[in-house]
Amino acid sequence: MDMKIINLDHLSANPLLPEVQDAMIEAIRENHGNPSSQHRMGERAFESLSNARKSVAKLVNSPTPEEIVFTAGGTESINHAVKGVALSQSKKGKHIVTSNIEHSAVLRSIKRLNMVGYKVTSVPVDESGRVNPEDIAKAITDETILVSVMHSNNEIGTIQPIEEIARITKEKKVIFHSDAVASVGVVPIDVQKLGVDLLSFASNNFYGPAGVGGLYIRKGTPVWPLLEGGVQESNKRAGTENLIGIIGTGVAADLAYRDMESRIAHVSKIKDRLLRELPNYIDDYFINGHPEHTLPNMVSVSIQYIEGESVVLMLDDEGIAVSTRSACAAGSLRASHVLLSVGRDYADAQGTMVLTFGTDNEEEDVIRFLSSLKDAVTTLRKISPLYNEVEK
Repeated sequence: MDMKIINLDHLSANPLLPEVQDAMIEAIRENHGNPSSQHRMGERAFESLSNARKSVAKLVNSPTPEEIVFTAGGTESINHAVKGVALSQSKKGKHIVTSNIEHSAVLRSIKRLNMVGYKVTSVPVDESGRVNPEDIAKAITDETILVSVMHSNNEIGTIQPIEEIARITKEKKVIFHSDAVASVGVVPIDVQKLGVDLLSFASNNFYGPAGVGGLYIRKGTPVWPLLEGGVQESNKRAGTENLIGIIGTGVAADLAYRDMESRIAHVSKIKDRLLRELPNYIDDYFINGHPEHTLPNMVSVSIQYIEGESVVLMLDDEGIAVSTRSACAAGSLRASHVLLSVGRDYADAQGTMVLTFGTDNEEEDVIRFLSSLKDAVTTLRKISPLYNEVEK
């Protein structure tokens, strides 16, 4: 009998829900027009595109669907927001404020802008990974054109005080972007309540297809296109849209909106079980992130005296998928900048696992995972010079 694969890495890859698969397969067979074409096939494609846009707008409570711009994923959405605002506001100023724990898409976009004359202030976070809004207020100057702070962190799950930050940026008349890739479809997101000007998301994090994302752009927010060419996406993102993927995204958004409450209850139950049982299987570990302001589907655990990549490989042999950090940074030998920012030392940061749960997980998966984790940690600590030194 084949071993059941337990996916505890849903932030990296979610399965397509059956309804999403069916919608995309039907579109492949029947809906192959170009939304920009004027004939009947194009009109049908445009209607499907518009319906998907309405579904996503409803998921994030955007007042008008036209505020949603479809992209090729979360990374493009983040690049579009950061670079698009910076270029549109260069005459006003060239100063950007962000935090120490942003996703690499934000950090590298800002690094690129820094190479052409933009200045950056990166504010610290506390030991739970939360930004102090007062630090944002102090960092803003007359030259500041953009603040970019993520809604939730993709490695430790901490949710930021976005509404408080938005009140500050509004008062100081500075554009505010939030990377919500790890949040949209996982927890309720209301762009009107949050007060953000731009918000990035990705379809695959709420059981839609990979390679599709989007950017909420509040009406009137000045943003230059990242891609030049045609007039697609209200002249904000050139290029023929990925209609098949966007149709799947629309269905996934509808399901996320409908099932949000039950999904949160399901993954929260699994998360609580894991945190409750974990001390019975291993010792010498830290749970990262805020205990209350956190994603319900994520646990970040730093296990002392071991190396995280080895645990990932050993668990994979047992049919259990986990991660050491975000998929975009996997393979890097450097310690996570997020973990270092919240006070973990280099060794503990290297011994960190990120677990993200989904609708396909059950509580029984927790026990199998913990049993395998105990064996892996025991084996690795036997050969760990750090652990052996402590034992002496």
